[in-house]
Amino acid sequence: MATDIFMPQLGESIAEGTVVKWLAPVGGLIEKDQSLLEVETEKVALEIPSPATGVLSEIVVQEGETVPVGTLLARIERTPPSEVINRVGGVVVRPMELAPEDEDRHSPAVRQLAKEQGVDLSQVTGTGAGGRVTKKDVQDFVARSGTAAKTTPPGGEQSMGEEILPFTSMRRTIADRMVKSSQTSAHVTTFFEADFSGIAKFREGRSLTYLPFVIRAVTFAIREVPVVNSSWGDQGIIVKKDIHVGIATALDDGLLVPVVRYADRKGLLQLAKEVADLAERARSKKLNPEEVQGGTFTITNHGGFGSLLSTPIIHQPQIAILGIGAIQKRAVVINDVIMIHPMGYLSLSFDHRVIDGATADQFMAKIKGFLEESHWEQIL
Repeated sequence: MATDIFMPQLGESIAEGTVVKWLAPVGGLIEKDQSLLEVETEKVALEIPSPATGVLSEIVVQEGETVPVGTLLARIERTPPSEVINRVGGVVVRPMELAPEDEDRHSPAVRQLAKEQGVDLSQVTGTGAGGRVTKKDVQDFVARSGTAAKTTPPGGEQSMGEEILPFTSMRRTIADRMVKSSQTSAHVTTFFEADFSGIAKFREGRSLTYLPFVIRAVTFAIREVPVVNSSWGDQGIIVKKDIHVGIATALDDGLLVPVVRYADRKGLLQLAKEVADLAERARSKKLNPEEVQGGTFTITNHGGFGSLLSTPIIHQPQIAILGIGAIQKRAVVINDVIMIHPMGYLSLSFDHRVIDGATADQFMAKIKGFLEESHWEQIL
């Protein structure tokens, strides 16, 4: 008895998905709810669990292919097929059906790409039908090994060549969105500096990062300047009454923006717990599609890598994004006295179609004041 695996509906507006990686080989024994494959859409990357226990008997859609929702991806045999021959390390193995030795298994396109990249096709493992080598196999081989065509320039020195890093679905999506956002919004960035002394003192003995404090400050400022929590519409500016804060999260191969919903209704400890959970599940590809949708304002904590200033690009269709720089001890003048305080730069990129500089600065002043003057014991 076979179980068919289809491309799932990963969100209301999602029409297709890309198979990034199969997490089990053909012939591999799969347990129910074990991660079977990794899928990316334009909004999220996540692992799909197996709906049944059995043997992965057939993979229909190969890695790197993008297919519509509902497309057959693979089949799982509930009873291991008779051609299974042995078990190694818990993995069931069966012989592959390879093409005859004398058959030309390489297409002209594959041979041309291999020639351009200086790749010996006999060293490349094929994942296509019958073990054929595909263009993606060649690209992956180049990416893994750093193999590239080497040329000798007129001076006689041998060039180190080039390396091609194949685009992932996520990287293509990020590129498209960043270009579209730059072309859509009239980007302007304003910078403020905030004194984090009070927060630093409050954090002593508590396992809290600075991020939940900034989220609280942002939600306070949005209530004071609600137009920042809006989007551009055909009939006018759409001001959102609910505050859903997206937190830009860096991954090994890209970026996701999971959303803290109704952030203004949550205290510091709850915000800290939720942000940590979303970030961990984003990196392990365990997010649900709805957890990266519906954000009304975004925060990016670029300071975690030591960056002081940035001009982040707006996450459409929002109209503003806040950047948090590294919080460092610096010499500052307070009441004509030079003192050492933990200071951090905050940047706000905003859509000048919707708000002007004065409104943006008013919003930032509210954030700065909340960070510097709040009695955090009362709002824990």
